[in-house]
Amino acid sequence: MASRTLRAWRALRLGLHLLLGLLTIALVFPFCGRTSQQRLRQRWSSGLLRTLGIRLEHEGEAVAPGCMLVANHISWVDIFVINALAPAAFVSKAEVRQWPAIGWLAARNDTIFLRRGSRGHARIINMETAALLETGCNVAIFPEGTTTDGSQVLHFHGALLQPAIACKHPVQTLALRYQTADGRYTRAPAYDGDLSLGQCVRNIISTPVIVARVCVAAPLPTGDGTDRRELARLARSLIVAALELPADAEQPRAAPASGTQPGT
Repeated sequence: MASRTLRAWRALRLGLHLLLGLLTIALVFPFCGRTSQQRLRQRWSSGLLRTLGIRLEHEGEAVAPGCMLVANHISWVDIFVINALAPAAFVSKAEVRQWPAIGWLAARNDTIFLRRGSRGHARIINMETAALLETGCNVAIFPEGTTTDGSQVLHFHGALLQPAIACKHPVQTLALRYQTADGRYTRAPAYDGDLSLGQCVRNIISTPVIVARVCVAAPLPTGDGTDRRELARLARSLIVAALELPADAEQPRAAPASGTQPGT
């Protein structure tokens, strides 16, 4: 566990870094084009990881522009890990919009908020996602529909991949895992179960060093005839293999992802 002094220092730096982000969004973003905004987002996300004591390591392929990025989901930190690697828009549950500071930042960083259980809203989200992909932006989704502790990968809800299929843009998988400096698994960043956001932050800043490893696979083409359920199964299998988890035949399921139904 990190010393009390280090934890206090990280907490102070985190508050200052969040304030910097709020000021940048409010005072700088309105005068920047999308490319400049993405550079600022990447720089701020990298700084956030350093502030939290998280070291980013990238394995595999480069992230290709205009892809739907599909990742397993462990923590709220996942968003900033991906943005530090390659800035992307995110499809997120609507509840994130209500989070202090982080929700406001997310709303002004191309986050697409999806209301749970609303098919009509899901169709609107699909259109917005496809429009972003068509401009060459990356759009990231977490098709498990919830977070885990990182020791497993839940069933992928295929409906969330539909916008990429509809506009024939590739899907690229990102396998996320968090480890200690000596390569051991850690659940410190996990934001699952009944854990509060504050408790999760304390767990992170209390860990001396966390390594966020992202293994990126080659893009998967989509087009006419692509079955979203098969694509979801393939994407999940690539992530499971990259994480060196057992290739289980029966995929565990979470509650339905926002705007989707079981079995989609």
